[in-house]
Amino acid sequence: MKNRDQRIQDEAAALWRELFGEPPPIRADGPTMLDAITRSLPQRDYDRLASPHLRPAQIDRPRASANS
Repeated sequence: MKNRDQRIQDEAAALWRELFGEPPPIRADGPTMLDAITRSLPQRDYDRLASPHLRPAQIDRPRASANS
């Protein structure tokens, strides 16, 4: 059975392939690869979502983009 670090690295590599359509260009541990992925994604603004079960200040979600 794979250890936790290897599973994280495998998942990060799979995410990279899904997002960019190619294998990761770097051979790095999972957290480093995830950091590279998240830094390359566009930043999104968040607005508030109302819920009867949670306080309004506890919920954030991406705002609808102007293109959708």
